[in-house]
Amino acid sequence: MEIYIILFHDFETLDAFGPVEILGRIGEYHLHFVSYAGGTVISRQGIPVITEKLDSVNGGGVVLIPGGMGTRTLVTDKAFLKALVPVVDMSAYCLTVCTGSVLLAQTGRLDGRKATSNKKAFSWVKTTRTAVLWQGKARWVVDGKFYTSSGISAGIDMTLGFICDVYGRKKAVEIAQSIEYNWQENKNCDPFAADNK
Repeated sequence: MEIYIILFHDFETLDAFGPVEILGRIGEYHLHFVSYAGGTVISRQGIPVITEKLDSVNGGGVVLIPGGMGTRTLVTDKAFLKALVPVVDMSAYCLTVCTGSVLLAQTGRLDGRKATSNKKAFSWVKTTRTAVLWQGKARWVVDGKFYTSSGISAGIDMTLGFICDVYGRKKAVEIAQSIEYNWQENKNCDPFAADNK
């Protein structure tokens, strides 16, 4: 399986590397860290990652889009968004964490679909693409090939949910146990939703 992690400056480290830890345990896989221009990309926490150019993505496989403060500028970056469209269209599955769903939404591929995002940024998220059926209470949401999750650590739960859907619950539980992680299996359980506060 080819797995493409789309990075950008000021991405949230756990948004990317939580799911990477999970995806890296499914057996046969090839991880590719990509960014619009390629080269070194630095996370919000100062972690440098060497990336390939976004146009090197061959298609198929899994695309993962993390969130983070860098989404605030990319959401209006027409060149990046134009380059993102074919990558999303070619993917077998597209997963987003936190405000990464905002970037996916700007491709138009979430229009009329259910999706979620970080609840701390939810008011802003809803204004970025009103054609999306934004879900205010969800740990993660699945609509077709698209998996979107709430804030930061929710990406780990979502990715285990993805593994469960594609490879079976036994594999997801095995991975969760191997990393000593208490997996929240219920995607509708969202203790961080606004109406729970």
